Amino acid sequence: MLLLIIGLLLFVGLVVIHEFGHFIMARRNGVDVEEFGIGFPPRLWGRKTKGGWLFSINLLPLGGFVRMKGEHDDADEKGTFGAASLWAKTKIMAAGVFLNLVTALILLTALAWIGMPQIIDNQFTVKSDTKVIPAKVVIDQVEKDSPADRAGLKTGDAIVAIGTDGKEKTLASSQDLPAVTRANAGREVVVKYVRGDQEKSVTTTLRTKAVIDASLKTDDPKGYLGVVPDAAYIAKQRSTWSAPVVALGLTKQFTELTFQGLGRALAGLGGLLAGAATGNDTARSNAQKQASEQVSGPVGIFYVLKEGRLLGFEFILLVIAIISLTLAIMNILPIPALDGGRLWLTLISHGIGKPLSQEKEELINGIGFLVLMVLIVLITIVDVKRFF
Repeated sequence: MLLLIIGLLLFVGLVVIHEFGHFIMARRNGVDVEEFGIGFPPRLWGRKTKGGWLFSINLLPLGGFVRMKGEHDDADEKGTFGAASLWAKTKIMAAGVFLNLVTALILLTALAWIGMPQIIDNQFTVKSDTKVIPAKVVIDQVEKDSPADRAGLKTGDAIVAIGTDGKEKTLASSQDLPAVTRANAGREVVVKYVRGDQEKSVTTTLRTKAVIDASLKTDDPKGYLGVVPDAAYIAKQRSTWSAPVVALGLTKQFTELTFQGLGRALAGLGGLLAGAATGNDTARSNAQKQASEQVSGPVGIFYVLKEGRLLGFEFILLVIAIISLTLAIMNILPIPALDGGRLWLTLISHGIGKPLSQEKEELINGIGFLVLMVLIVLITIVDVKRFF
């Protein structure tokens, strides 16, 4: 639970860091800041600072915001965002992206040094400076009167392999255990394990599928072997001098994966619209599944942090690093209502030599914000159905 709370606080902190980038760059470029808020309104508490700006704590804990004087592009009063030079505006809007990217690199560098969890195939690392810490299937709990209990297995034992009929299956991670025991339900198996420095083996008979199915209908579900593995023992990669290089390599790798996911999501959205237009329910259903599998919102992030806490502090930090990188990527893309959309809108309007009027700017950003909110609601519905 402590790791879950830390993870949620770190997630909110990423948005605060992002907004702090806008805040500090605005002040450095002569733009007056009217308010720096943590969370979103309604306001719970506020205090005027010596610098003349309001610091506020707000009810909705979803990040933060910076309110600058004259944020419209056609504002011309001294100290307004609109009166700042194009270069100053670019720096102000890009500062949040920069800080999120720096945060991701710092976290990934620290993780590479203390132990980077392996979560994808061919995960980037510098092989000559990498120590691989293999995953272990370490027993966290043993059910009373279970096959494991009768065989004498104890908390802290590390299961190496499970075999039957002379064939042995080595367990690479705790995720392998359910599949191996399910495949040998009701059979006599040899469990090879390590206790302390000694490798041992015992023979026991796993529970049958009928017993397991019946237990699932009660308040006391059973397992085939009767153990609960400690999920914190996942494979990790540890580096020394190459930690910053690993951070850069992983940033490139995760960025490529993010764009691949966005591509599949857009392709799925296109297929969904085409299926709806043509009345092809099968195509629409398949496209909807493809699109929804590539995205996740606040509920999905909460679920990942909730489940990830079982994998340890390093995994939580890795999730936060990836979210920070994702925030940087999404906020540099030309999406209306986000920093990238506002930046590209400003660049285009200055490129044609005619700044947008306040009404047009508000209309474009308002429509973009509305579409964004609709997407968040839809993604939240998908997440609820997916995880609960």
